[in-house]
Amino acid sequence: MAGCTLAGVLIEDVEGEVTEVIGMTEVLLAVGTRKGLFIGRRRGGSWEFDESPYFKAQAVYSVALDTRGKSPRVLAGGDSAHWGPSVFHSDDLGRTWTEPAQPAVKFPPDTGASLERVWQLHPAAAEPDVVYAGTEPAALYRSEDRGESFELVRPLWEHPTRSKWVPGGGGEGLHTVLTDARDPRAVTVAVSTAGVFRTLDGGASWEPSNRGVSAVFLPDPDPEFGQCVHKVARDAADPDRLYLQNHWGVYRSDDAGTHWTDIGEGLPSTFGFAMVTHPHRGDTAYVFPINADSDRVPAGRRCRVYRTGDAGRSWEPLSAGLPQGDHYGTVLRDAMCSDDADPAGVYFGNRNGEVYASANDGDTWEQLAAHLPDVLCVRAAVVG
Repeated sequence: MAGCTLAGVLIEDVEGEVTEVIGMTEVLLAVGTRKGLFIGRRRGGSWEFDESPYFKAQAVYSVALDTRGKSPRVLAGGDSAHWGPSVFHSDDLGRTWTEPAQPAVKFPPDTGASLERVWQLHPAAAEPDVVYAGTEPAALYRSEDRGESFELVRPLWEHPTRSKWVPGGGGEGLHTVLTDARDPRAVTVAVSTAGVFRTLDGGASWEPSNRGVSAVFLPDPDPEFGQCVHKVARDAADPDRLYLQNHWGVYRSDDAGTHWTDIGEGLPSTFGFAMVTHPHRGDTAYVFPINADSDRVPAGRRCRVYRTGDAGRSWEPLSAGLPQGDHYGTVLRDAMCSDDADPAGVYFGNRNGEVYASANDGDTWEQLAAHLPDVLCVRAAVVG
């Protein structure tokens, strides 16, 4: 039962006897693809997907499920080949959508830049109405109205190293935003291919945070910035512990990103895109290894998620319920996630258009969908 937890509820029947009835939480699963957003809902023993995708013919690169308020809000970053990129929001769990009258995210005229896409939407951990957006060209935006309007964080856009940032194979995207529940002024971002940057003063100043992360594709493999970081995730129990999937290399930081240690030993490949942490259990993270940057298929052509339960000291393959033969479905950086259920639901989609889910922390899997367009992002959360 992917992402579904059960709770006992006591009621009194017509004869005055107390009976235990099972109440069930509802999980929402949002799957952004090259041609629209697919939404699945689970309450009980099976998943049901809405009949047709939302935002037809739009590439949906980013989704956020914001459950901080009285009612959940779903945010989606769509990209129309005709109308361009936009940020939409829904306050009824994806059944209807609103687009602001003015563009939610846009570059000020003096920057000389134009928005290509919204790579990331992130509800801030410590500020109820704040949402961050990461874009291409690589920039950070901040919203104080739950994602209806955004303002450019200029100190990062004007960082003195920016002129030396080089786009990665997928473009120059700011694809990761991490906020800290202990301190709203602390924000960590990752850019391909500029690396990790941190602010401790609410965005007024930014410092590269890549010490120990190798850039094997550069003449100097240990630069201050310029790493091709693919994804960063925060540990559930220790907020100062971060996990990083690089363009070659898997790393851990125990000091909020000041230093990084290689934890790739035991994986069939250290190339990949996704990095996900368990929502409740510390020292637990998931990756989906890819053969190589020049051979972007699952490592060994096997569809396997790898999990660590000891902060990267060891890794175990998870494949029960997944395809067992040769497989070619690449999982992109935001196409794997966990929900906040207990036990945790873990999900991933691939460029074959398949979506898989685990209801038990990744121990076993089931296929939820097939033959979708390329899966670009996956998000799930308990919503009721």
